[in-house]
Amino acid sequence: MRDRRRALTADLRQQAAQSLVAVLTSQAVYHSARHIAAYVAVEGELDPMLLLLRAHEDGKQLYLPVLQAKRDAPLGFFRYTPGIALQPNRLGIPEPPVSRGGCISPQSLDLVLTPLVAFDGNGHRLGMGGGFYDRSFAFLRTGAVKPMLLGLAYEFQRLEQLHEENWDVALAGVATERRCYFFDSRETKPACTTGS
Repeated sequence: MRDRRRALTADLRQQAAQSLVAVLTSQAVYHSARHIAAYVAVEGELDPMLLLLRAHEDGKQLYLPVLQAKRDAPLGFFRYTPGIALQPNRLGIPEPPVSRGGCISPQSLDLVLTPLVAFDGNGHRLGMGGGFYDRSFAFLRTGAVKPMLLGLAYEFQRLEQLHEENWDVALAGVATERRCYFFDSRETKPACTTGS
């Protein structure tokens, strides 16, 4: 999957990012979210930056994840404004400078757009192996109702079934360049809703 993502041309990535804006902004979960966290795309991941530009125009408060000094610590989420200078973390992924402040607790986020390598129809997510999102949102396994974890992926990243570990935190849904899938029982939407 990672090789397939990296092999996408810049034009295909751009088209998918533009389609994602139309797909996700047609959903109630987007309109009801005030505090949205996302990520900076690396290795051909579906890029949320066009969506974040739209969300900023729509008055949403935006955040990006920041790795903590302690390697097994949960992610920090710091305020992001389109255009601010980002700096690479120890994995080479751009982050907002923590000196600007604007940290928010994971529990205070409404919608978290998560990167992934693959997903299945039960909301299982295969990440990059660091466990950052599972640690940061472990509290969702105890019945917390927010934030909503929504994976972003290309349609080809959907698999029939992924193995689930007991520490995995399931996604409430996934948005692709074609549609949104909702797996969370809290959602009243059908299992698959087609975006515009």
